[in-house]
Amino acid sequence: MPIKTFALAPVVLLVLTGCAITPKPLSQADVQGRVAQDNEAIYKNQEVPTKPIDFNEALARALKYNLDYRLKLMESAVARGLADVSRYDMMPSLLASAGYTRRNNSAGTTSYNVITGLDIPGDPTSSQERERRTAGIEFSWNVLDFGLSYYRANQQADQVLIAEERRRRVTQMIAQDVRSAYWRAVGAQRLQKQTEQLIERTRAGLERSKQAEREGVMPPSAALNYQRQMLDALDVLANRRQELNYAKRELAALMNVPPNTPFELVADVEPPLVSVPANVTQLEEMALLQRSELREQDYEKRITENERKRQILALLPNLNFTVAAQHDSNRFLFNNQWADSGAQMSVNLLRLLAIPSINKTQDAQVALSDARRRALAMAIITQVRVSVERYNMAVQDLQVARESSAVDQRLLNFSQANLVARTESELDLVRAEVRALNSDYQRHLAYAAAQTAFGRMFNTLGVNVLPDNLQDLSLPELTQRLDGFLTTTLNDTFPPLPDAPVKTLPRVSVNVELPAGTPNAAAAQASVRQALARNQVSLDEAGKPAGAALSMRVDMAPAANGPRRVTAVMRMVDAKGTEVGTSTYASTLPNQSNPRALIAFAEAAAVANLASISGWLHKMTP
Repeated sequence: MPIKTFALAPVVLLVLTGCAITPKPLSQADVQGRVAQDNEAIYKNQEVPTKPIDFNEALARALKYNLDYRLKLMESAVARGLADVSRYDMMPSLLASAGYTRRNNSAGTTSYNVITGLDIPGDPTSSQERERRTAGIEFSWNVLDFGLSYYRANQQADQVLIAEERRRRVTQMIAQDVRSAYWRAVGAQRLQKQTEQLIERTRAGLERSKQAEREGVMPPSAALNYQRQMLDALDVLANRRQELNYAKRELAALMNVPPNTPFELVADVEPPLVSVPANVTQLEEMALLQRSELREQDYEKRITENERKRQILALLPNLNFTVAAQHDSNRFLFNNQWADSGAQMSVNLLRLLAIPSINKTQDAQVALSDARRRALAMAIITQVRVSVERYNMAVQDLQVARESSAVDQRLLNFSQANLVARTESELDLVRAEVRALNSDYQRHLAYAAAQTAFGRMFNTLGVNVLPDNLQDLSLPELTQRLDGFLTTTLNDTFPPLPDAPVKTLPRVSVNVELPAGTPNAAAAQASVRQALARNQVSLDEAGKPAGAALSMRVDMAPAANGPRRVTAVMRMVDAKGTEVGTSTYASTLPNQSNPRALIAFAEAAAVANLASISGWLHKMTP
């Protein structure tokens, strides 16, 4: 009875404990602690931006700190760990055991005659001690388990490769998203200050037009039409500014920058785009060789083939070998230590009937895998063709946007040059500024769209973004490695056409000379430099000396009752001082023009002669 009570006690205790468990929701403190812990982990060990970020650094930050990429890295590490564990399943089993047994009385035995069925008289006897200790070590090897573990290990190794392909695909998607967001954010940064100032000037222009309408200076219909145009322009500018500003928030999220962390982008130069590929067939072959989705399907097919072999192998006879060394402390044994060995073979004969069904099912799986891969290959070929065509259209749209922006900028320069003190001219100037800024917005959006289209085209080829896992590098080291790797990859993927080699045009220094006694020569020179940089003319800067020099001399006719004729003579020389070309630009300015009119005239002269400047630079390049 005491033994039964002792045996039932743990069962009763377990039942009572289970009945005492009740649902316990998380407390607010637990949730707040989890939120604080996650916030700390999300932005842990990140380098705060201290200087303007270029594209390579933005991509490096995204690949180093982006949470989606971190997740794929962890999944790849887990898959690799499982593959390492699966290799040990192929090893033989080496089992060591030790035990201790005790009973409160001796296990006596008696015997009976199996023929007569009568008990053999005598006292009970025992050949086993009440307390004894056992120990042993057994080596066993199951041939069937070894074969099954071998194929499972191969399947797990393919899962590791699949995880790596998925990680590679994530890096490609991150690079595409960073490229799109970065160049839209650059446009927003370039135009933000100018937009804010122009919005204020436009609102002031609206008020002036209303005042002109009230005072009868402007006819009501003209004033209302102008106000309608200004409101429409304000709406367009606000929408464009909002669209571009979103890009900086998107870029910050991709780089995993902590909220409210200020950062600036390198926005001085727009790198030239690559030429539209002519040999689309070559790109299609490259995509079929490199796309991670197709490689993943190849690994899936290998997993299916190994599954067939594993299932067939499971039907074969099971052969097991064992070798063991044993020890028993029982003093009644003649040999307390001994070794034993054995071999056993077994087979389920009825399972052999499943071989045809297994082969049929696996053949269907292989056919399905092939069909899925071919359909995916066709989709990839279509993606390549569409992406090349979209990139071609984006480049054409960019060219139109640049020409439109140049025309609107020249119109603005004429409006500034002809500015007088009348209300109508002020309103016309604001309208020209709105149109020019809107065109500049459109040009930045077109360039960002071209970069996005190029990123999609580049992504459809399945080209690696990273040469290998570089997470252990610091941010500057990773940025440098990315710069060199991407440059090499782009040159290998999109080589220049034999009949259209890429030319590196020399950098240009600019010097503007205004008439004697005229202020703001430095402002005119800065305005000309901005106009040239805005139209992809490389300028000299620190560490990058000029290979050509552009000078502009502005002459103004003497004051008269009517408009004054103004002439700008431009001259370019090479690094040796040899003249490459000259050009003359002429216009008129009001007799009482302000200093800003001369600045606008100098900028207009530079923009009007962009074709000549480009021709001079190409003439200097062999």
